[in-house]
Amino acid sequence: MRQGCARRAGAAPLILGLLLAALSACGGAAGQHGSDGTSGAGGRRDAASPDAAPTSGIPGVGDRLRGRIPALSRQVVAVYGDGKDSADATVVLYAGSGSSWERVRSWQGHNGKKGWTAAHHAGDHRSPVGVFTLTDAGGRLADPGSRLPYTRSASFAAPRWWARSHRHDFDYVIAIDYNRVIGVPPDDPTRPEGEEKGGGIWLHMDHGSGTSACVSVSGAAMRYLLRTLDPDRHPVVVMGDRDALKA
Repeated sequence: MRQGCARRAGAAPLILGLLLAALSACGGAAGQHGSDGTSGAGGRRDAASPDAAPTSGIPGVGDRLRGRIPALSRQVVAVYGDGKDSADATVVLYAGSGSSWERVRSWQGHNGKKGWTAAHHAGDHRSPVGVFTLTDAGGRLADPGSRLPYTRSASFAAPRWWARSHRHDFDYVIAIDYNRVIGVPPDDPTRPEGEEKGGGIWLHMDHGSGTSACVSVSGAAMRYLLRTLDPDRHPVVVMGDRDALKA
């Protein structure tokens, strides 16, 4: 998470603001190290073809959150946190609609280093529980073939004083539409509900440990999601610890 990021690299004041804001980015302070924390180069393929048998609803997601999935949504990224205070998660992509969903792929990942909360606020190091649309993407690297609008910018680069394990966190990012303006680059700093509610919560590349509030997966997983999530299918993320999800 990078709260208060500038929209693009450019004028010196914007760059300075980005460097200061980056201190609160996903993964926290320098000094955290870890392995890649992924489950293989491309994640686990759970459905080999569109003919795979669909599930009845999205497993582990109860009526409360299922009712918040827009009727038009045909793609759901479900983030199953291991526990309320755990930073470990399983990320699963589903395709379908209504009560019929096909499990497509899954990956190991991470969420906020202190776990999950239904009342996220800036600096709590917990990821927000809920259902959020996925509309905008970007990163430090060139567009890998994203279907979502993609903004490449040097503003996504992690500060040089961060630990080396964090250097590629923001090579690719997908904005989670929590307290942000839809239709702008992920690092736009606008917070419609106020700064206290936090923001800049993304899907991004994993560094092997918990984040400040984002969800992280392997680079291969990010490339797959960028190439697969389709605005015409109105993708959303359903995220939380397992107990909160099934409520």
